[in-house]
Amino acid sequence: MRKYPATLMRGGVCRGLIFREEFLPENTEEWDNIILQAIGGPDPKQMDGVGGGVSSNSKAVIVSKPERPDVDLAYLSVQVVVGSTKVDYTSNCGNMSAAVAPYAIEEGLVEAKDPVTEVRMLNLNTQKTVVCCVSTPGGVLAQEGDFVLEGIDGTAPALELRFMDPAGAKTGALFPTGSPQEQLQIAGFGTIDVTILDVSNPMVLVRAEDVGLTGTELPETLEACSDASAFLEAIRCAVAVKLKIAKDLDDAYHNFSGVPKIGIFTTSKDYIDLSGRKIAAEDMDICVRIWSVRQPHKASPFTSANATAVAGVVSGTLLADSIQLAQKGVVRLGHPSGVMQLKLSVEEQAVNYVALETTARRIMDGTIYIKN
Repeated sequence: MRKYPATLMRGGVCRGLIFREEFLPENTEEWDNIILQAIGGPDPKQMDGVGGGVSSNSKAVIVSKPERPDVDLAYLSVQVVVGSTKVDYTSNCGNMSAAVAPYAIEEGLVEAKDPVTEVRMLNLNTQKTVVCCVSTPGGVLAQEGDFVLEGIDGTAPALELRFMDPAGAKTGALFPTGSPQEQLQIAGFGTIDVTILDVSNPMVLVRAEDVGLTGTELPETLEACSDASAFLEAIRCAVAVKLKIAKDLDDAYHNFSGVPKIGIFTTSKDYIDLSGRKIAAEDMDICVRIWSVRQPHKASPFTSANATAVAGVVSGTLLADSIQLAQKGVVRLGHPSGVMQLKLSVEEQAVNYVALETTARRIMDGTIYIKN
């Protein structure tokens, strides 16, 4: 067996392994096999690895030394597609981005300051800068705090994750098709109004009611809505081809399941979240449900939340027609685990940044064993 040092960390509402590039083979073609075995696959239960059988727990991050002088480190997000041998490097994971800075501080890759350490990170999936501000009183990573992250038990020190100039991360434009909304003809389903935008990752947003949903369903219910799920996946694949991410629908389905992301939205409504709490309409600005790698997410990927928030404040989008913000520069998204608040600076169609508070935690350090 081969073995590699790795750290298991939670970032936001995702969990994955962090590797150092210097400890992996120089031949990057070997990485797929290492990561697939480490997470577990193609067994959808991932019993022979550390994954959790869902996309949010089937993550890896590879941290490396940056080639640019304006950042402290670089990182590559990796997604193992549950139930397949596909290892996807096409998009950034915003949740796991939150784990990178605390990891780097504890590993001594970044010098801690008192009381807060700002870590500038280059995401290699998108070539965009992400700034993470971490609490480090006395130059030591804080372990206790009172911030509550919806979907995670207990409290922890808050860290701020700021996605700088995130528009056009993959396509080079906020609206890759040139329009904030348009109508698509989807074979076998009919026409659908969509907003397609690229903020941190390409994203497609549709009205929940247009695909036969309310927008307040929980993931288990959404998984049972086979007609709506098939419609949404058909839309996602069609947009992947439209944006030239994939060469055809088959390519989009099999090789680009992680990009673009797709989500549904509706006006703010009361609903019961995954923990059984009542989430009140007045506590959110818009209600969303996001699919990640063909699975309804139990909260929201941060990159999808970034795109959704921007769509809520830029005129002409489907969301902008439905949303009334309670506070300028702040968007509150209701998702299956609660409410997420994002701060953003947008001037017309120029997105300066999108920021949010979250938490991260080192779960364990160790050695991953690879069979072949």
